[in-house]
Amino acid sequence: MIRTLAMLAFWTLAAPIAALIGFPWTFISGDVSLLYRMFMFGAWNGVRLAGVRVQTVGLDKLDPSRTYIFMSNHVSNVDPPITIPLIPRRSSVMVKKELFTYPILGRAMRMGSLVPVDRGNRDAGIESVRLSKQVVQQGLNMTIYVEGKRSYDGRLLPFKKGPFYLAMECGVPVVPVTITGTHYVMPKGRFAIRPGVVTVIFHPPIEPQDFGGRDCLMEKVRSAIDSGLPEECRQSGVPNNPGDASHVSSS
Repeated sequence: MIRTLAMLAFWTLAAPIAALIGFPWTFISGDVSLLYRMFMFGAWNGVRLAGVRVQTVGLDKLDPSRTYIFMSNHVSNVDPPITIPLIPRRSSVMVKKELFTYPILGRAMRMGSLVPVDRGNRDAGIESVRLSKQVVQQGLNMTIYVEGKRSYDGRLLPFKKGPFYLAMECGVPVVPVTITGTHYVMPKGRFAIRPGVVTVIFHPPIEPQDFGGRDCLMEKVRSAIDSGLPEECRQSGVPNNPGDASHVSSS
């Protein structure tokens, strides 16, 4: 609990800096990059203050100059502040539409090309895919938690179809991502963060020419993500061989 409070205190102290420097600079210059870096710095270091150590697999094999759609599993509230700062260059994400109603925050998120999503509205979901396509066409990465909600037990839930429509429309490589360990450090329904090790596996990109159909791509992504899960959470029986151990890096 003490480490969790330290993380929250760090974020509380960092918020005025963002308010006094990041937001004004963004609104005056029209450039969101400084604010983005500030948020990534705060997210990453806050989680580390909570005692979470992160190791990555496969990140060094990605080409930072390319645009990717990252598709990840989701088990904890700490997944985004751990994974998104790792992604080369700026990444957009889908955010609950209600957050866009806050004047300053909403404006900054629009400038940052974040995408509003209403999970309970099918037509709104189609609009989110359209907006996400525009983001990817700008050259930004897109990070999507393809289950649409957190898993209670670490096993994969059914995937949403929207991300795969998006991938077929955009024709950019898809990178399956497996997050393990966050189910232990902060499971769904728990407030405090336990110290622990989290592993983020970036599987080899699936190139557009290898997509096949939408359902085929969904199965390839599911199989890749599933292969990186702990054995007790895997469903497909794929051997747990996420990458060469020599490419594991810790932070």
